[in-house]
Amino acid sequence: MQFIPEHVYHLYNQGNNREQLFFERENYLYFLKKVEKHLVPHVNILAWCLMPNHYHILFQVKPEYNSPDNIQESNKVGTLNRSIGIIQSSYTQAINKKLNRSGSLFRARAKAKSLAQESKTHNDYGVNCFLYIHQNPIRAKLVTELEEWEFSSYQDYAGFRKGKLLIRN
Repeated sequence: MQFIPEHVYHLYNQGNNREQLFFERENYLYFLKKVEKHLVPHVNILAWCLMPNHYHILFQVKPEYNSPDNIQESNKVGTLNRSIGIIQSSYTQAINKKLNRSGSLFRARAKAKSLAQESKTHNDYGVNCFLYIHQNPIRAKLVTELEEWEFSSYQDYAGFRKGKLLIRN
């Protein structure tokens, strides 16, 4: 996918055949460290939620993503696309090693919807997407209150935690 500076995208993917991605707390934390290392240099994360068999990340591409200083690097097959691939493949390798398994863990390609494109047909897509991401654990009946799910940016917005992924003003 071509990512445009300052545009907002909803990135998501799920386990192959809807199978589990995260097996224990440490898996969630390891995936978040990968996101921090490989995605945060290119984007401002607005919301995120990791579920047992899928994930959602709402982000805005940083304005400097295609600046003259970064143009050569960002045009090499798409730095942001490559970063998403690195997150998923390195996470898969770690899980495969730990669980003595092989093969793909994620569906073949992560999906990224442009909020600008979706907003043309759905006026409130951005707000609905933000709320949908945070309400995932309740919809899946994993918790009864949003703040109970540790692996979501909701705790940061509610003031229960000061996570490192969200931008701070």
